[in-house]
Amino acid sequence: MNWAEQLEKLQQLHQQGALTDEEYTAAKARVIRDLGPGPAPAAQAARAAIEQSQSAMQQLKRSLTDRWLGGVAGGLSQATNIPTWAWRILFILTAFLHGLGILMYVLLWIFVPLERPMAMVAAAPAAPGSTPPPGPPPVPPTS
Repeated sequence: MNWAEQLEKLQQLHQQGALTDEEYTAAKARVIRDLGPGPAPAAQAARAAIEQSQSAMQQLKRSLTDRWLGGVAGGLSQATNIPTWAWRILFILTAFLHGLGILMYVLLWIFVPLERPMAMVAAAPAAPGSTPPPGPPPVPPTS
């Protein structure tokens, strides 16, 4: 029984005269305290879970270092904190379901971007209006 149903029953008992005003107020406070204020925390938890899954999907990249074929299992491992071997076994087992694992792997290989190497990240062009990183000091000419 949820909190709304319990509050309705308390209201009915109070209207029938089975509960005094003090008993009704105390029972109502106990129901609210024990079961919480209502469905708002559940909605907040669902919203937080959705935001977390969206950020995990934005972090999903195929791995450059942990790969056998396309780096899909390594990228999923980095995004979900599930070991790479578990993802590989999952793809192999689902491959026996009419090739579903192979199809999923190929689609992820095609649509998930490859992570950028650290050398490319360091050499990426700076945003407009920002100062470039300092370069090596100039070498004085020798005579």
